[in-house]
Amino acid sequence: MSRILLAPMEGLADPLMRNVLTAIGGYDWGICEFVRVTESVLPNRTFLRTCPELLHDSRTDAGTPMRVQLLGSDPHFMAANARRLVKHRPAGVDINFGCPAPTVFRHRGGSALLGEPDLLHAIVSAVRAEVPADIPFTAKMRLGIADSSLAVDCAQAIEAGGVDELIVHGRTKVDGYKPPARWAQIDRVRAAVGIPIIANGEVWTVADFRQCQQESGCADIMLGRGALADPLLPRKVRGEAGGGWPELVPAVATYWYGVRERVMPVHAGGRLKQWLMLLRRHYPQAEALYQQLRPVKAAEDIDRLLLAAGIL
Repeated sequence: MSRILLAPMEGLADPLMRNVLTAIGGYDWGICEFVRVTESVLPNRTFLRTCPELLHDSRTDAGTPMRVQLLGSDPHFMAANARRLVKHRPAGVDINFGCPAPTVFRHRGGSALLGEPDLLHAIVSAVRAEVPADIPFTAKMRLGIADSSLAVDCAQAIEAGGVDELIVHGRTKVDGYKPPARWAQIDRVRAAVGIPIIANGEVWTVADFRQCQQESGCADIMLGRGALADPLLPRKVRGEAGGGWPELVPAVATYWYGVRERVMPVHAGGRLKQWLMLLRRHYPQAEALYQQLRPVKAAEDIDRLLLAAGIL
């Protein structure tokens, strides 16, 4: 049976969204948004703020294990922060070698390191020394910076550093999130290493999921934006979901209630609209709701419109 995993998505899959998506079901485990490591050892509150699941056996409310991702370029401080992190007994530790964000890249983080296989190895080795064998240890990478010429070298360096599994996003940093994802290039990486590879990138439908498996040679798939665009996708892949929008209405309501509790009213609407913009890719009802809410700024007015639409 294939494993279906929830990707770390900065600014999209926050703790509230992780709770909503995993409650709908179909995930084996996921990774939270990254914890940025610079030249310091972060306080415990930073790990707990980024991954509040750590307070609950490192699981979402639905019981889905969430791993914690570290992003940084200094082997010493990555290791020191891993040492502090593992005291919280995370469901797993992951290292980010894939973030393409300009700010992260400029500060030599994420995908910026894919031109330096030796540094990847040093970081992974240093963190491996701090992560007990009973805590899963993974890394997530892209194919490269501007091209995929070093993809195999990077993957082999990461493998030699001691990860248990490697997640490969089938695009380069320069590609950003532009389609297509080059799943066949993931297969080239998979064939060159001895650890399990998990494929990631541009999986929006069941057909995409199957094609990604075929082209990448990977049984296990990590869902990113496709998870938000169709929260039922993991269950559809497993043959468990028969419904459509009516199954998602309670989730939209739960998300809005959560946003209202956690976010200032002036920003709350933007969070919901961001999700609806992805949902409308598959659900006409989400498109209609988005168009209705688009000009509305006040959270109280959104409350009324959602109530009238039968969402609340």
